[in-house]
Amino acid sequence: MSEVRLSVEPRTEFGKGAARRTRRAGKIPAVLYGHGVDPQHLALPAIEFARVIRENGQNAVITLDVAGSDGAQLALTKAVTFHPLKNYIEHVDLLAVKRGEKVVVDVPVVVAGQPAPGTLMTQEQDTVQVEADALRLPDELEVSVAGSPAGTQITAGDLSLPEGVTLVTDPEALLVAVVEAPSEAAMEASVDVEGAGVVEDKPEAE
Repeated sequence: MSEVRLSVEPRTEFGKGAARRTRRAGKIPAVLYGHGVDPQHLALPAIEFARVIRENGQNAVITLDVAGSDGAQLALTKAVTFHPLKNYIEHVDLLAVKRGEKVVVDVPVVVAGQPAPGTLMTQEQDTVQVEADALRLPDELEVSVAGSPAGTQITAGDLSLPEGVTLVTDPEALLVAVVEAPSEAAMEASVDVEGAGVVEDKPEAE
C-alpha cells in the first residue's frame, strides 16, 4: 500500500450544522485520535480523500499536513461513514500511528476463479482481521476456487498471508464453501406452482 499525503485543516466548529457547512465547502469532517492524545477535529479535502480511498482502499495510511501545526502526522483510515442514500462520505475516523507500529485492521477477502461444473460457491465472510505494520497493510487477500469440487471449504487459516502479516480472525472461521448445485427437478419440486398467487373468492352468503 502506497503512502499518500493530504493537506488538512483543523476544525473549530462542531455539531450537525457545522458538519454540513464543512461538506458544502468541499471538505469532510474527520477526527484523529490515538496515542493517548486529545482527539483532533479536522477537515479533509473531499475529492482528494475520495481518490485516496478509491486507489488505496479503506485501510489507507495517510501523511497529514495539518495547517498551523509543526511536522506531519501519520494516520490510518479507521472508519469511513457514507451517506446511506446519496453515497457521499459523511465522516472519517483516523487513527494516529507511528512508523513500525503494528495495527489490527479488517481486510477484504476476494474470491477468484470458478468452481467445478455443477457446483455453487457461497462466500460466508468477506473480510478477515489481520495484524501488520501500519505501512505494510495488504489491500486485499485472495482465495481461489478454480475447479474446486462440491464439499470444498476454505477457512481463514487457509489464507496465504504476506510476510509480516498475522491472522487475528479465528483460523477455523469459514470463508468460502462450494456446494453441489441443485438439479432442475429439485428446484421445480421446491416451488409449489399449483395455485401460486391465486386467492379464491369466498362464496357469498345467501
